[in-house]
Order: sequence, then structure tokens, then C-alpha cells
Amino acid sequence: MTKYVYLFSEGNGSMRELLGGKGANLAEMKNLGLPVPDGFTITTEACNSYYENGKKLSDEINKQIFDALEITEKKLGKKLGDTANPLLVSVRSGARASMPGMMDTILNLGLNDQTVEVMAKLTNNVRFAYDSYRRFIQMFSDVVMELPKSNFERILDKFKKDKNVKFDTDLTADDLKEIVVKFKELYKKELKQDFPQDPIDQLMAAVLAVFRSWDNPRAIYYRRMNDIPGNWGTAVNVQSMVFGNMGNDSGTGVAFTRNPATGEKALFGEYLMNAQGEDVVAGIRTPQPIAELEKQNPEVFAQFVKICDTLENHYRDMQDMEFTIEKGKLYMLQTRNGKRTPAAALKIAVDMLNKGIISEKEAVMRIEPKSLDALLHPQFDAKKLASAKPISQGLAASPGAASGIVCTSAKRALQILEKDKHAKIIIVRLETSPEDIEGMAVSQGILTARGGMTSHAAVVARGMGRCCVSGCPDLKIEEGEDFFYIKDRKFVEGEVISLDGSTGNIYEGALETVPPQIAGDFGIIMELADKFRTLKVRTNADTPHDAAVAVDFGAQGIGLCRTEHMFFGKDRIQPMREMIVSDTLEEREKALSKLLKFQRADFEGIFRAMQDRPVTIRFLDPPLHEFLPTKEEDIVKIAKEMKITVEKLKSTITKLHEFNPMLGHRGCRLSITFPEIAKMQTRAVIEAAINVRKEGINVIPEIMIPLVGDVKELEYVKAIVDETAKKVMEENKTEFKYLVGTMIEIPRAALTSGEIAKAAEFFSFGTNDLTQMTFGFSRDDAGKFLPDYYAKKIFESDPFARVDQIGVGRLIKMSVKEGRETRPKLKTGICGEHGGDPSSIEFCHNIGLEYVSCSPFRVPIARLAAAQAAIKNAKN
Repeated sequence: MTKYVYLFSEGNGSMRELLGGKGANLAEMKNLGLPVPDGFTITTEACNSYYENGKKLSDEINKQIFDALEITEKKLGKKLGDTANPLLVSVRSGARASMPGMMDTILNLGLNDQTVEVMAKLTNNVRFAYDSYRRFIQMFSDVVMELPKSNFERILDKFKKDKNVKFDTDLTADDLKEIVVKFKELYKKELKQDFPQDPIDQLMAAVLAVFRSWDNPRAIYYRRMNDIPGNWGTAVNVQSMVFGNMGNDSGTGVAFTRNPATGEKALFGEYLMNAQGEDVVAGIRTPQPIAELEKQNPEVFAQFVKICDTLENHYRDMQDMEFTIEKGKLYMLQTRNGKRTPAAALKIAVDMLNKGIISEKEAVMRIEPKSLDALLHPQFDAKKLASAKPISQGLAASPGAASGIVCTSAKRALQILEKDKHAKIIIVRLETSPEDIEGMAVSQGILTARGGMTSHAAVVARGMGRCCVSGCPDLKIEEGEDFFYIKDRKFVEGEVISLDGSTGNIYEGALETVPPQIAGDFGIIMELADKFRTLKVRTNADTPHDAAVAVDFGAQGIGLCRTEHMFFGKDRIQPMREMIVSDTLEEREKALSKLLKFQRADFEGIFRAMQDRPVTIRFLDPPLHEFLPTKEEDIVKIAKEMKITVEKLKSTITKLHEFNPMLGHRGCRLSITFPEIAKMQTRAVIEAAINVRKEGINVIPEIMIPLVGDVKELEYVKAIVDETAKKVMEENKTEFKYLVGTMIEIPRAALTSGEIAKAAEFFSFGTNDLTQMTFGFSRDDAGKFLPDYYAKKIFESDPFARVDQIGVGRLIKMSVKEGRETRPKLKTGICGEHGGDPSSIEFCHNIGLEYVSCSPFRVPIARLAAAQAAIKNAKN
């Protein structure tokens, strides 16, 4: 029989897949002899069973829950719902991958109108009992019954205002009794039923709510963002309560064994006395730094420091811990590998490597490749920063620099980005909550009025690599308003501010930035990555500047140079349009001769930037209509510039119109219809190579023919390339090697790769179009319906962001295998957007590709992901 429920004393840290991260770590802390309140974990298999069973728990799972509860009750001498000595529990989720702020928590479960009075008598503390009850009603209503938390906050805020008090802790026992009554009235008004009084009903409803929360929209979004499979499920942890809100000798806190923003080896955290855990994380009251605890309770602080050392040494990684002090006694409620900024991750890995705590391979595996993105973007210019005057300062919760328009809700941020996908947004909130996750993910930075260094905003921002300033005392903002004040200055949506997450400073307007550098700890990890990886990393670059940036980031060549981008410059677009509207070969060749010098100069610049590294140049790919105007006023203007009639230009535009241009007259089809285009581009490539070779740069150009679906297409264009290249070399009395290959982006090309390899010297997989044509999705339109696919569990991730290994991946594997059977030394790589995605890079490593190619700023991400793929798959 499957065991669905484990007591903490029955598990251990290796059971993460079954017990979830939280449950496994609670069990492990128990095994280490640390002070962990008793409880049990309902496994991830129970979660999956719940969904397989039509969102119901089986009788067997229910029985095991009640058996574990009975054992826990006997051990503690308390019983859920007992009127003599009631047991109160917390119910928390815990997936195997850390998902901070994503899943739901309920505290003080077991309280009702009777047990609250019993707790008041047992503790001789009426205020504590009713404070716990009002918290439970609010959490249960929010998490289980989906009543908005803000409805209860409004009652609480109004009550405090009427009583002229600032903090919850200023409310009396009688005040809290009144609030409990008002909370229950709200519950009954909204749900047409009384607040549940049976603790068993409360418990089972809470367990089901945690399982339900695995599939709420924010959890699905977080999983998609972090490549977490939906079939992992979440575990549920039921743990006996310990109370930080019993008075000033009680408290609760969150701490890290190292600074999660910088990686510095120093205890970092916050706590609140007379509070419960949610107060610290939600940021309702601004907490005290953990160092203050030493002054307040030296004995507890010393015990806590010792536990921190024990846990970091045991897990060999920075730990993020939750603790509660009840009447001067310390309890540990959670430990996990802490979320950290990318800079902190690098420092911690290098420090632990230098101290011999972890190996070189472990150091490489400790860094999340995608997180490096935050370090690969500009920071504020220090010189400009020196003369800029901050308008306020909050806590430096997550480092980085961000400028953008202010927006006071996550929902509004998403609406702005729908209209302008390039908008830079700073989300400004009283405090953030899990509902804000999508808005936070698309923002440049986050600013909050409430909350400390371990608030929801701070933890999630650090995990996402977003800049965050929290707990700004000068920020005044009301929930639901589209404006806010910093001191006396009113800001409305659309105004620009800048945040410095490293100092906590806030500036009015946008500040200038400077490019990033790979040095220090970053450089050390990159050197180690290069030591272990076997997959080469190239870049997609169309200009000498982009090529130089990529080389600085460690690119080993160019995997995709898109020549069409070169034709849109001011001095090039005119001759390009002349070529398109030409009626004769002679006219087209005349126009192309004007473009030749520009193409040649572009290629020379790119070859110089890349030195002896390989450069793959894709010949003209898009349909010709893309170079022509569409608006009437532009047509008139351009016809005049070109000295042709408006009618002639309109006639050309009409002739070039296609119902499905993505499948129309583009790619190799252009060179088949107009061989003179391929001749001009080949001459430009070969002449540029000749010129730089005279400078001592031994470039071997790789000419890539796009959109081939039949070997005869490639043979036809390749013959033009070879004939032109031979002619140019003879003219210049020189000879050198060049390659001609193709982009595999049409499913038929993948299916006939054995034939195509007879003509192609290399394959580059254009996974953007290959994905588009394999799925039959338009990449530009799929975003309109893919959210429905995620919500209905048809897809877990965007196939344009991560290679679909089942379908598209199968085509790539087949293509590589058949291509190499024909041509054993066939070079193979990938140059679509997937070339910078870590899971896609691992797939490329596993099927034996030679390189991936990605945008310049993703090169370090690809280098690290390639190293991790090699380490993970060393046994294969």
C-alpha cells in the first residue's frame, strides 16, 4: 500500500521528491536534533492522486492523515478541537522546488469560538488568543475560501484609525474580540454561511486548498518561468503551532546564513517581537535587524547562531530559515537553500570553493544560468550617480539599476506592456503579495512602502534578478489608487523614476547606465564553465558592435549573421528598393552594385571583430515586400525620392503581396528567382574575407542558404555561390577555404537531411521557423492563445522559448543522424532563440550538436548552461 503521510520523524533530507523541500528539510532538522515542532507531511503523490481522482482525496489518504494526526496529538498531549488542551496547527505547502510566495499558508488552525476561550485561560493571555483567532479567520477566508485579504485589511485599518493606533500590537484584547466578530460577519455576508467551527473540517479544507493552490494562475506562471514540471505536485506540512505573538518575550523572524544580496559571510535577517511569521514576510510592520536580537535575548541569539552554523555546514550552502521564539524558547520552522541575487550566488559559490567546502563542478552547478541575465545589463553610471540627488531612500532589498514609468498595480503593468512591449516599468506598491507575481516578472524594478529585507517583494525580486527597494518610509500610497506621494511630491502613472537596488536610493527621472563587465567571481565561474563544457557557444550578431560585445562575453564565433538587417540603414534602403522595383536584370544588377560596397564593408567589420573565429552568414531571407512602405504618405514620399511614379511603386507592392508571406517568396527562393542577389552577396563575403586576410585574419566564411526544403534548391544556389567565389578568388589571385551549408528550418529538410547533406557542409537548425512549421503556429500570433493552453494544461511552456523535445527535437535528432551518415564531418549547431535557453542547451549537448548560437548578452548564460549539461550528463 502506498504511504501518503509521513511524520517528521520518519523522513529525511533525501526525500525531497516525495516530501517536498519544506517537508524533507523539517525531517532532516529533526534528525539533526534541532528544536522543530512536531507534525507530519502529506506527500506530493497525494497531491497527484487528488488531481487524478477528480480533485478529491481517497479514503486511504484521509485515513493516513487522521492516523498521523492522532500520533501527533498523543505525543504532544493535546487534541485538535479539545476543550481542555486544544492542539493548534499550521498548514503549509512545500513543493520540491522552492517557490517563495507562490503557495498558501494557514496559521492557528483549530481555533473556534470555544477553543479561543480555552487558549485564553491556558495562557492567561486573552489578547494573544483573540489575536491568533482573527489571524486564522483572515487566512482561512483568503486561502481556503478565496475571499480577498484586502476586505479584512480594510476592517482592521478602519478599526485602528477609529482607535487612533498605528500598529496591530497597539490593539487591546477587547478590540481584537470586536474585530473577530466583524471578520465573522464579513465571512457570513460574503459566503452565506457561518465560519466553520469544527477543527477537522478546517484541517481538511486547508489541506485541499494547498493542493488546489498548486494549480492557481500565479503558481502555473511561476512554474513556467522557472521550468518546474506541473506533475511534481506539492506536499502539505501540518505542524503543531508555536506562537510568536504571546507577548514581548515571543517573536518570529526570517534569517539567512549569508547576505542574500551580496553573498557576504554574515548572519542576515529580521525579526519582530509579539508577531507571527506572516507579519515579517508580508511586511505589515517593519522588522528589526537580526543583530538586535543579541541585545534583547543573548541566550536565544547564541543558540540561533549555533543552529545557523550547523545548518550551513550540513547543507553546504547558504540557508534561508524561519524561526519562532515562544516565551523565550527557540523553535525552527523551516530551512532551505536561500534565494539569492546573481552576484551573491557567484560570491557564495567562489567563497565555498576557495574554502574547500564544495568542488569546482559543484560551484558551477550552484549558479542558475538564467539568473546571470541580471548581471549582463547596464548599471547606473557612477559619475552621473555622484551628481544625482536621491528624492528618498528605502532598504536595498535586491541590487541592480532600474529606470521606468511608475505603475501602481501588477494588472496595470501587464496592460501597458500589451500596448507597448518595450515599456520599462517600475511597480510601486504598499506591499507586494503573490498575486503580483506576473507584474513583478515583467517590471524593471519594484518599490514598496512596507516590508523589510525578507519581505515578499525582496525575496521574489532577488529570485527573479529584479531590482527592489522596500520599506520606503517617505512613500505614501493607498491600495487601488493610480498615484502616490514620495514626501510631498505626487507621482502619477507614466512618470519616470529610477531605483538603485544596491543602495536603496530613489531618483526622479531616468539615469544613465554603463555596460556590465565579466570579472571577479563572475570571471572565475565562467572560466570553470569553459573548463567543463564541450558545446561551443557562438552568437547571433549583425553588426561589428554586437560581434565585439559577444566576443567580450566569450563568444567563439558567429552562428547567425542576418544580412537583411544590413539593408535597412539610411544609405542602403534606397538602392535595395531600386533593386526591388527594377524591371530588368540590368537594372537589378546596377542597384545591387550600389549595395555591394555596403555589404562588403559590413562583413569586413564583423570579420575584424571576430578575428579568426568562424562566422556564419545567412543570405537574404525575408520576403521583398518587407523593404517597401505600406502607408499612403510613405509611398508618395518614397516614390518621389526614387524618382518613379506612385503608380509604379504601388504596382510593385501589389505584385509582391502574399497571403502567407512566411511561407511565400523568401529564403533560397529569392536567389532561385533572382540569382543576381546570391552573386552580389557571395562577392561581398569573399572580397571582405580577402581584404581581412591581408591583415592577418584567417577567416573561414560559412555561407548559409536559408529555407531549403529540397536538396535541388540548395544545389542550385550553391552552384551560384561556388562559381562566384571562384571568380572573385581568381580576380584576386588567391584561394582559401569557405563553407556552404543550410539552415534546417522546414520539416521536409529535416526529414530529407541525408540527401541535403550531400550538398551542405554544415547544418544550422533555425528552431524559430522549425517550431513554427512543425506546430503550425504563427510565432507572432501564438501569444494570443497560448495562455489558454497553459491554463488548460495542454502546454506547460512556450515552445518558442524552450525546444519541444518530443516533436521538434525528434526532427533535429533525426536530421543530425541522417546528415552525419552522409557526411561524417558535418558541422551542426542551433541558431534560433532556443540557443540561449538552458534546458534547450542541455538537449543540444545530449544529441551531440557542436555549438549553440544566441544573442550577445545571453552568451555567458549559454556557456554556464553548456557546462552544467556536460556535468549532469557526464555518465551518458
